[in-house]
Formats: sequence, C-alpha cells, structure tokens
Amino acid sequence: MRLGINSPVVTAVPGAHSPWERTAGIEELAAIAEAADRLGFHHLTCSEHVAVPADVAEQRGGTYWDPLATFGHLSARTRRIRFATQVLVLGYHHPLALAKRYGTLDRISGGRLVLGLGVGSLQEEFELLGAAFEGRGAIADDAIAALRVSLSRREPAYHGEHFDYEGFVVEPHAVQDRVPLWIGGRTPRSLRRAVTHGDGWVPFGLPLDRLGEMVGAADLPEGFEVVLSAGRPLDPSGDASRTSAALQRAAEAGATLVSVSLTAESADHYIEQAEALAALAAALS
Repeated sequence: MRLGINSPVVTAVPGAHSPWERTAGIEELAAIAEAADRLGFHHLTCSEHVAVPADVAEQRGGTYWDPLATFGHLSARTRRIRFATQVLVLGYHHPLALAKRYGTLDRISGGRLVLGLGVGSLQEEFELLGAAFEGRGAIADDAIAALRVSLSRREPAYHGEHFDYEGFVVEPHAVQDRVPLWIGGRTPRSLRRAVTHGDGWVPFGLPLDRLGEMVGAADLPEGFEVVLSAGRPLDPSGDASRTSAALQRAAEAGATLVSVSLTAESADHYIEQAEALAALAAALS
C-alpha cells in the first residue's frame, strides 16, 4: 500500500490541526520529512493560498506556507520522498513561471516534483491578484496543456487560446522527462480534466462512496494515479484497527495512493505515529 503524508504545520485549517503545530517551525517539519523519507512514504504535500480574506480564514484557515520555499528546504533534508503541491491555483501563474520555478525545484531535488494543480474557487483572492475568475476553467485547461509540453524543455513552445509562446529559453527546467501532474477538484469535470491532461486525480470534499462511483465509471489510462484521502486524522499507534479500516476503505474506493493525516501531540509523537503507520501499511500489503 502506497501512502503519502498530508504535511502538518504548513496549514492550520480549524478543526484539522493539532495545538503543537501552532508554534512549530521548519525544524519540526524537517524532522518529520526526514522520518517520512526514511520510512518510505511516497510524498509530502503543501497547499497554496497567497492571501485569504479574514472572514474566510475563520473557516478555511489563514496559514498556508509557500510550497516552493518549503519544498526547497525539505529537498535538502531528504533523499527519496516526493513533493506534491496540493494544489497550485493555475489562474495565479503563467505556465512558464511555473515551469521555471518548479522546474528548478525538480532539478535541485533530483526529480522529485509532483505538480498538483487546481482551478481555484476563492474569488476574492483571484481579484486581489488581478487574475480572471470568470472563465477560469478554460484558462486552467489551456495552462495544463501548456505545462505538459513545457516543463521539461529548454525552449518550450505552445500555441493555445490563452497562452502562446515560442523562442524563449527556460533554464533550468525540470529533469524528469514527464513531471507528474495531479489535477485537483471534486466534480466529474475535474476527473475528465485529469484524465485528458494529467497523470492523476486528487479530489477533495467528497465521501469515499461517491469517489468510488466516479472512479469506477471512468476510463482511466494505465498508470493513472487516484490519490484519495484516508479522512480525518488517524491514530495508528492508539487505534490500529480504525487506521487499517480507513486505509482499506480508500483502497476499495479506487485509490492507487492514499494521503494520510495523523493525530499527534508533538513533532516527536508525529514521527512515532508515522512509524506505526508504516508498519500497519506493510502488514496490509
């Protein structure tokens, strides 16, 4: 069973983070990343928001570490684990800006980048950044197509409806021949977008039975990743049976990768929980 970890510390969504995370910093996060790397977890995550309206932050949280800076540091502290943006909002970036910045991350990490990409839904943030909210789905489709042909190229070329470029050098660029693109969302359209343009689907906010129906009805290409959450934070050392059941439910819904959040009282306790989770996953495999 292949597992990734929804990184603690980097977000502070009300009701979904532990008190110790409020004062934790990069050293605690790096210690957890080093342990996850040693234990063989597939990936760590980091989300993107630039600025969240104060009233919205009461529900969504206002803490969102920048993925590029965070993963740049963690890449120097680890060797194998992959770094998944979950997700970058496509409308906030030109495709070549992503190709340069995250291509550089792929280079310095030795080819461990996974680009999780989404359309976005926070209108106030779009307006703050001068990004188009209306028509953002079509813009995102064009951006994904542009990224697919640009990420691993020194002289990328793309001619689309919203993005059109040729004759520019992007160096450094990604070292992976094909950087995995995981498309976020919660609608059938997001799954179709992922199948058409991406390498995986990382949905959110839907029950596993509904996700299982959507995945079961889709014609997925070989090697396509279905990245599902195991749900509310797990306690593998304190409640192994519930943890095992949660992992199995995600697998039965069609997950090829399961992303897990862990309950803990400190960074050291989090590492102990990760060790217990790795042992459980090995037993289930």
